[in-house]
Amino acid sequence: MVLERFGQPLRPAERERPEAGPGEVVVRVAACGVCRTDLHLVDGELPQARLPVVPGHQIVGRVTELGRGVDRFEPGERVGIPWLGWTCGDCAHCRAGRENLCDAARFTGHDLDGGFAGYALADARFAFRLPDGLGDAEVAPLLCAGLIGYRALRLAGEFDSIGFFGFGSAAHILAQVVVARGRRLHAFTRPGDDASQAFARELGAAWADGSDQKPPEPLDAAIVFAPVGALVPAALEAVRKGGTVVCAGIHMSDIPSFPYSILWGERVVRSVANLTRADAEEFLALAPEVPIRTEVTPYPLEAANQALDDLRAGAFDGSAVLTVG
Repeated sequence: MVLERFGQPLRPAERERPEAGPGEVVVRVAACGVCRTDLHLVDGELPQARLPVVPGHQIVGRVTELGRGVDRFEPGERVGIPWLGWTCGDCAHCRAGRENLCDAARFTGHDLDGGFAGYALADARFAFRLPDGLGDAEVAPLLCAGLIGYRALRLAGEFDSIGFFGFGSAAHILAQVVVARGRRLHAFTRPGDDASQAFARELGAAWADGSDQKPPEPLDAAIVFAPVGALVPAALEAVRKGGTVVCAGIHMSDIPSFPYSILWGERVVRSVANLTRADAEEFLALAPEVPIRTEVTPYPLEAANQALDDLRAGAFDGSAVLTVG
């Protein structure tokens, strides 16, 4: 399924099967998560993307071909391919262990063809073995919703109480980590979204209500998962002095002006950009220990446009996943 023009539906296409060059692997795709970043891409909110491009960066599949020099995997192994697809390894960011900030980075489903397809080609350094215990569709959301959410959770710092603004794919995964660690989770959803609030409570949230409501206690930290800039001032008002608000999306609507008084008191607002391989290794090792379970709504590959429309409408809890083959 190919994106040829921003703002247009994806188009079915037949292409030659990719071949592995040096350092690369070819993966037969079994499942690929549908991410809000895919929606931003299709809607033209990431205009620097290469067109035409095959979206999809939560790829699960089996290795079918190893390029020269690849010794990390064996044919038939199940692997995951995430958003970060290549970095230079030489810039100051890469050398400092912050490859997520590499200016030359390439991203799966953005600069590199992704997983809305039967086969995917990847740099073997940026593919990962996946934990057992979850099926192909169920493990797919860990590769972006989980990984980016986990980085956001780490950057939130130490906390006893935390708020999640938006309760979609990433939030329902990271909620399980928060609850497993014995911390208090507060879920903020669209006002009146009783189903999402009930879902949050089922996953162990201590409190769940609309984003227009105040939590029952001051929060130590908050993560804004929804791409809505107006939620940043709301999150700042919810956190105590010294608290941190993390913006977890690659794209967000403009943040409106707000009084300095809600930032004062050494509150912090910060963003999360991409992920590192260290994030992936750490989170994928943690997932079976929690253990994390994902709520998925499957769609066949040819229904990718419907999956994107349903994501835009908030028509399901958890994650949408394309099943392939």
